[in-house]
Amino acid sequence: MAEPLRSNRDFRLLWLSGLFAVLGSQMSAIALPLLILRETGSAVQAGAVGTVGVCAVLFTMLPGGVMADRVERRRLMRLCDAGGLAAVTALAVAVWNGHAPMALVLLVATSGAVLNSVYAPAAFGLMRAVVPPDQMSTATARLQARTSTARLVGPLVGGALFGVHEALPFTAQFLGLFLSTVCVALVRTRSEARTRAGSVFSRRELTAGLSFLWQLPYLRTVLLVFGLGMNFSFGALTFTALAVFSDGGRSGLGGGFVITCVSAGALVGALVAPRFATERHVRTLIVITCWSCVGTAAVLAWLSSPLVAGLLCALCMCLSTVASIGFLSTLLVVTPEERIGRVQSAAGFLSSIVQPFGPLVGGFLLTTLGSGTAFGVIGCVLAVSAAVVTLAPSVRAGAAASREKPDAAAGEAESAGTPQPAEEKPAPATPEEPDHPEPAGTVSPRPATAPERATAGPAPDAAGSGAP
Repeated sequence: MAEPLRSNRDFRLLWLSGLFAVLGSQMSAIALPLLILRETGSAVQAGAVGTVGVCAVLFTMLPGGVMADRVERRRLMRLCDAGGLAAVTALAVAVWNGHAPMALVLLVATSGAVLNSVYAPAAFGLMRAVVPPDQMSTATARLQARTSTARLVGPLVGGALFGVHEALPFTAQFLGLFLSTVCVALVRTRSEARTRAGSVFSRRELTAGLSFLWQLPYLRTVLLVFGLGMNFSFGALTFTALAVFSDGGRSGLGGGFVITCVSAGALVGALVAPRFATERHVRTLIVITCWSCVGTAAVLAWLSSPLVAGLLCALCMCLSTVASIGFLSTLLVVTPEERIGRVQSAAGFLSSIVQPFGPLVGGFLLTTLGSGTAFGVIGCVLAVSAAVVTLAPSVRAGAAASREKPDAAAGEAESAGTPQPAEEKPAPATPEEPDHPEPAGTVSPRPATAPERATAGPAPDAAGSGAP
């Protein structure tokens, strides 16, 4: 019988590593635009930093997955930690000296995003080696609860520290990254693919994760509809609610209440998920989540109340988090160990690629159609997605169909693109032994410097290294 998670030393270290890193990144995330606004007075430049970070994540997510299947994963994470610490140190020193050039800020934001794209799939691969399959759902829920808590607390603490001195949030992030680095260094488990991936920028390697997901109809449908479609629509819904209940920007109270409720819903969902056998009820949870979002849009089209909007959005986010944890647990279990990095990156890529456009579309609908009609149009898009998820035969077959033949799908994905290297690696995930030297390796990630999401779909919790 496997030891409980609370007794799993390496899991506790990974959990703490993510907590320190996410807290630090969230404190700097609120401070960075404030710093740029103070130094330049330009909201455009402040927004450009976030845009650069999002673009860097999307461009490097798939190569990061390939890297995680080429290099021993714990070592990769440690190298990313070192890069993140160097970037944050440079920024903190510049701010303490009274001037942070825009070029340095953009460089730090880009490097943090790139490092996170490598760190995240490596962290998932290492977690799979640390956590037994029957505990994966509980472990995923605890990671999500950790990140949701940090995202609630971090901006408040970061804003307060910025009010004392503008360099304090970045100094706090440095300390968080340092502690996170120490935790990762203390992890004993190693995780290395038995068969190494090929070239990082090979088209076949970059698409290997997408090919694997495409071979399993259940994973393919859920990611395209629930991950991609619902993320986009729910992003439009929450942004529209933020704009409407902020009274066109004249008051942040109502809109801020809605966004806080969304974050609280994610936290509650992560806390209650272990009480459900999420991996056995994924389809039911996904269907309920989708139709709850449809109902929320319909109510908001007729009733203009920030209290109602906040509570309904919190409910949707709570359900979504529980469903996403179940889906991610299934994904981690059915994916062959040597492909875990590429498949996790591919799933994150599909869930994220259109999400930045949700607020843009929501703003366009609100401007051209008014609030009631905008919510109605968004509700119709959500209803189409909900109907597809409800009726699709592949989703109705459920996760069991994916669990039955993961190796066959892996073989088909291999023939579709991933070359079979000649070098066979020893079995992964063995605890470190004193007489086995640590393998040579490369780069790392940690919790949450990926683009912030108000998601309704399976957006894996990436604990990533790096800078703001």
